[in-house]
Amino acid sequence: MRRPVGMPAPFAAELRGLVFDKDGTLYDFQASWGIWAQAVLVELTGEDVALAARLADVMRFDPQSARFHRDSPVIAETNDRIAALLAAHLPDWPGGAMSLADWLAERAARAPMIEATPLRPLLARLGSAGFRLGVATNDFEAVARAHLAAEVALFDFVAGADSGHGAKPDPGMLLAFVARTGLPPRQVLMVGDSRHDLEAGRAAGMRTLAVLTGVAGEDELAPFADAVCPDIGHLPRLLGLQPG
Repeated sequence: MRRPVGMPAPFAAELRGLVFDKDGTLYDFQASWGIWAQAVLVELTGEDVALAARLADVMRFDPQSARFHRDSPVIAETNDRIAALLAAHLPDWPGGAMSLADWLAERAARAPMIEATPLRPLLARLGSAGFRLGVATNDFEAVARAHLAAEVALFDFVAGADSGHGAKPDPGMLLAFVARTGLPPRQVLMVGDSRHDLEAGRAAGMRTLAVLTGVAGEDELAPFADAVCPDIGHLPRLLGLQPG
């Protein structure tokens, strides 16, 4: 695992903004969503073991270990897309995929999130150092705000796939962040745990940092990242901030 001592020169000194993915970046993905997925499968299938197995396969999820496989659509796809994939196996679900998407979002908003590192002190430190902060997630914006209720005031920008800017890997949310803050893309770092995050960052003209608190490994992410680190707790050191 690469553990860089600082962001590659010369751009570290000019960074003024940070945009974070949510799941797998601000929050440990497997720890946060594994238990949620187990509960959702039980609610959707009851005692139908065969249906539960089919839905778990669609989600690329192992119910026994409560862990997602690397190719799980839950990692980076939108809530609507995940609902559509599941709805294809739930023909009797009232209201179809649209209704199922709302149901999943309601369950997701109540899921217990496990922070990748203590968030509030980290975000406060970055804000005090002058960084503009944003969240760009393929989850619904309302779900992101529910998860970040204790920290949302520390962000200048929060967007989801339903906020009107499109979904990653398209760069719309990131371009909306630079429009909101007035920062040029070259002064913004996109921080994420998936190829979708990093590809979106590069498409927006931003620098990219991969973290390993999602499902993807360094081998998958490194080609799309300017640097790789274990988690966002390494950001102060990577950015050259003074200890404190």
